[in-house]
Amino acid sequence: MHYVTLFLAGAFLCNCIPHLAVGLQGTPFPTPFAKPRGVGNSSPLVNFLWGSANLLIAVTRLVRHPVTLGVNPECLSLALGALLLGCYLSRHFGKVRRETTVAL
Repeated sequence: MHYVTLFLAGAFLCNCIPHLAVGLQGTPFPTPFAKPRGVGNSSPLVNFLWGSANLLIAVTRLVRHPVTLGVNPECLSLALGALLLGCYLSRHFGKVRRETTVAL
């Protein structure tokens, strides 16, 4: 269960980055609250709040299950969560952006 928690912490850390970045830039970006879900754009404020929530969840998980940085199973689990979610999100939002560009 410890490794699953760290995997999820990595995923939440990865997911907070784009939402915080676009929210602070004042740029709309898809969130789970948009219509259609994960495709339509949400306001910069919603993105900032969603990114903050993801960061809070990740930090809470890491406080309860601290990680020693280095080559160890805990750090690998954290990195794997970020890597897998990052790969999925880059493909998903690349597809969303291509479809949006073609539709215009």
